[in-house]
Amino acid sequence: MRRLFPLVTLFTAFIGFAAPHADAFEWRAGGAEANGFSSEGLEALRLELERNQTDGVVVVRNDRVVLEWYSKNSGPDKPHYTASLAKALVGGLSLMVAMQDGLVSPDDPASRYIPEWRGDDLRAQITLRQLATHSSGVEDAHSPYLGHFEMGGWKTRFWNRDPDPFSIARDWAPLRFKPGTAFEYSNTGMAMLSYAITAALKDAPQHDVRTLLRDRIMRPIGVKDDEWSIGYGKTYEVNGLPLVANWGGGNYTARAAARVGRLILHHGDWDGERILSPETITSALADAGTPAPFRGEPEGPAPRAGLAWWVNTDGVLSRLPMDAVMGAGAGNQVLLIAPSLNLVAVRFGGLIDPDSFWGGMEEHFFNPLIAAMTDVAQPPRPPSPAIERAVWAPAREIVRMATGSDNWPLTWGDDDRLYTAYGDGNGFKPFTGKKLSMGFARVSGSPPGLTGENIRSESGETIGDGPRARKASGIIMVDGVLYLWARNAANAQLAWSEDHGETWRWSDWKFETGFGAPTFINFGRNNENARDEFVYLVSHDNDSAYEPADRMVMARVPADRILERSAYEFFESLGENNSPRWTKEINKRGAVFVHTGKCYRSGISWNPGLRRYLWLQTLPKGDARFEGGFGLYDAPEPWGPWTTVYLTQRWDVGPGESSSLPVKWMSPDGRSAFMVFSGSDAFSVRQVDFILRE
Repeated sequence: MRRLFPLVTLFTAFIGFAAPHADAFEWRAGGAEANGFSSEGLEALRLELERNQTDGVVVVRNDRVVLEWYSKNSGPDKPHYTASLAKALVGGLSLMVAMQDGLVSPDDPASRYIPEWRGDDLRAQITLRQLATHSSGVEDAHSPYLGHFEMGGWKTRFWNRDPDPFSIARDWAPLRFKPGTAFEYSNTGMAMLSYAITAALKDAPQHDVRTLLRDRIMRPIGVKDDEWSIGYGKTYEVNGLPLVANWGGGNYTARAAARVGRLILHHGDWDGERILSPETITSALADAGTPAPFRGEPEGPAPRAGLAWWVNTDGVLSRLPMDAVMGAGAGNQVLLIAPSLNLVAVRFGGLIDPDSFWGGMEEHFFNPLIAAMTDVAQPPRPPSPAIERAVWAPAREIVRMATGSDNWPLTWGDDDRLYTAYGDGNGFKPFTGKKLSMGFARVSGSPPGLTGENIRSESGETIGDGPRARKASGIIMVDGVLYLWARNAANAQLAWSEDHGETWRWSDWKFETGFGAPTFINFGRNNENARDEFVYLVSHDNDSAYEPADRMVMARVPADRILERSAYEFFESLGENNSPRWTKEINKRGAVFVHTGKCYRSGISWNPGLRRYLWLQTLPKGDARFEGGFGLYDAPEPWGPWTTVYLTQRWDVGPGESSSLPVKWMSPDGRSAFMVFSGSDAFSVRQVDFILRE
């Protein structure tokens, strides 16, 4: 029998040493619909969690509690064990405070605070960052086949705390690899992080981690002392240091954990009181740049490591935004913070899926949570049967060139260079003297070693910002000839060049119905590996390149008749066995893809290694150069069936208004590619890896 509690709970907030705060923050109940949720979706989430060993869940958005539920054995005032969620709540927060106070830096050698490691060549190389990200090499007190108290030796002594876990981690745990060269989850490494932080606190007002968190974090954010406890309730005296466990041993109410999440969400501000600086939080919750966690089973789709927190910076948890931050522990205890969604969520309970720690949370908590949101883009198509997820390289690895120019449709030329066109800018350095509405360029090399060169063309270049002049929307090379679709031409007009972009001629006809921003499906070099004798193009179904549509449409034309309007056929519908029906009449065109109100500019390529078509579609909202989302879809044929690989309402960087995956830069097995996009108003290149389904 479940226990439901009122959504409004009054906390007594504290400042300093439990002094009452006159303007104490209070959780307030909030209606689902008023805060961007579907009531039915939240109830579906609650039922899903209830079926999967959940003891408690709290979901807060816009500082309103939209869902709170507890099992019969739990409740809003009952602390719940947090297991390794303590690594974030205790280890991560104490590290943040010490960083803010200037007591430590993440790249300090741990031996600065652990004298016993100074004489060991390898241990002397370990940094606090490596301890906090499981990349120190300190072997974990763990066995995949035995329980903590069955392993024997130093590992069981660590968990028995005999004589104390810190001395065991410091002196007995061997190194598995050179520090910083690999990822291996390590409770003992986290113990040494607590050891180092405590040593740094020696001359501070608070000498131990428990007191530090009580006075600097928990009381100031209004968490009462009986709502949380840490360190298995013990303090260990080692070398004069009062040491408190940070790898486990914590107990928090769901609301107490949610308050910590709220502090992180607001970048360290608590209703006008500055508790942590935004710079400290940004530093601690960025991708730490250490080796990535293992992504296979049984661990599942593990996110990357921040400093004792998990961060979704590569989008491995595909339905969560890439700014999502998590603390997580055994039994799927999890605190989720998504700043771009103004969302905090806590789930306590038992292990959801014994075969996949992160996969279980993703399937039964994260994905249903996002699906319940009405103001977040929902996948218009089911998940891809071939690609499990897309994993993006860290934002710091993005290559940006030709700043101040956008668009960038691409094709692979017969001379092994990529040919492209840019809009509203001056192209690559050395920049053109005059800003062009449409200019041309070629790109040599492969990321990150790229060279861009402008191609000046008196017959092709146009002038005029925005919709006032023609701009390229699609480009392809077939048999040595470049063909280009230009939008803003009422609706779209075709141009071609027989000298690699130096001179262009324009067709005497246009698409005047739909096809407001057509783009070609690109295959291999010079259109090698084309599916058949046709060239294919797609567009959102609108006369304007600046207005979204409900659907995408498709046309095809024989490769040797691209210049003939009468040779074009339009996709009408699918017949038996998924076979396409074509029509010569543009007014009979049908939808090849439907996403109501969300179809906009796009780029589509054939991935020969995966034998799948990959379609990038920008979501039409705001200035996508600097903020926004997109979808990535795949299919075995140009007409489908299309399925979802990745969808985000808000990427961690601006995705640009157009993007594509150049075939030239796809790995032979198709599992790695590079996305070219106009984010930050530049020629932007970011690697993406595809994790395939079994």
